Amino acid sequence: MEPKIKSEELDKPALRKLVLGTPDGLLAFGFGAGLSPVAPGTMGTLVAIPFALILRNLTPLGFWVSLLLLFVMGVWLCGHVSRKLGQHDHGGIVWDEMVGYWLTVAFVPLQWPWLLAAFVLFRIFDIFKPWPIRQLDENVSGGFGIMIDDILAAIYSMALLGLAQYLWL
Repeated sequence: MEPKIKSEELDKPALRKLVLGTPDGLLAFGFGAGLSPVAPGTMGTLVAIPFALILRNLTPLGFWVSLLLLFVMGVWLCGHVSRKLGQHDHGGIVWDEMVGYWLTVAFVPLQWPWLLAAFVLFRIFDIFKPWPIRQLDENVSGGFGIMIDDILAAIYSMALLGLAQYLWL
């Protein structure tokens, strides 16, 4: 069992060691994107884009099974790394943003304007957390709590993207 880093000991070298030195830290922090001093959630979502293209090129069944497995893995991963950090939903944990973006692009055309619109909408909903996203974020703990608000932000984004497709395509 790896030692838990106490919050008061969470300096940059200790955090970098956890993130870059352990597979769970590397994944939870989006391959290091979560270490960004500015907008780590946005950086994590950017890292998710090429993986979204890979996922979307799977069969529909493969996409949905993969997304479900990545979500379940994220519940464990985010909860585990949060416990190691001694902090619920550390800002650098971006696996939830990655899975949220992958869900957001589930039905959009694989064209840059749509992928960009999905990125912008998802980030808006994830940052501003309209009802009930904020309530879930504040009241549901553990790895599931870390993941679920991003899933709801993705669903809100998907709804607007679906409306846009209906109106313009």
